[in-house]
Amino acid sequence: MTTEVRSTIIEALEGSELEYTEHRPGTFEVTLPGERKLQTTCRLDIGRHALGIHAFVARNPDENHQVVYRWLLERNLKMFGVAFAVDSTGDIYLDGRVPLESVTVDELDRLLGAVLTYADESFNTILELGFATSIRKEWEWRESRGESTRNLDAFKHLKP
Repeated sequence: MTTEVRSTIIEALEGSELEYTEHRPGTFEVTLPGERKLQTTCRLDIGRHALGIHAFVARNPDENHQVVYRWLLERNLKMFGVAFAVDSTGDIYLDGRVPLESVTVDELDRLLGAVLTYADESFNTILELGFATSIRKEWEWRESRGESTRNLDAFKHLKP
């Protein structure tokens, strides 16, 4: 079963023209291109009974932890295949497991699409809720030095 799943994963990744590395047999690192979050790194781990899907979304928020985590939990109610999770340091991930029997090219495409969509769609909200003070300081620093603020455009409403 593991060999078949591995072949299916490789077929899906190459068919989607996604950049990936197989660090050891059955452990893949895939780079998903985004818009708000420019890229999301996703790890696929073939286990004995399930395929694990793990993607880093954002580091531990600087502030408003309760608000950020509540927002993530509310989002979990509407999600497919993966859910938001927080590790012991407070960093935010998308995580999921599916039975090996359900791993097909189409299903993997749906799961990776879900990871990309959820990471990309939630990224600016997570930043706004958990890093507003840092974003304001970044605006001030860049403007004081005449630096570009183009990549802060999504946060114009936070401009000091």
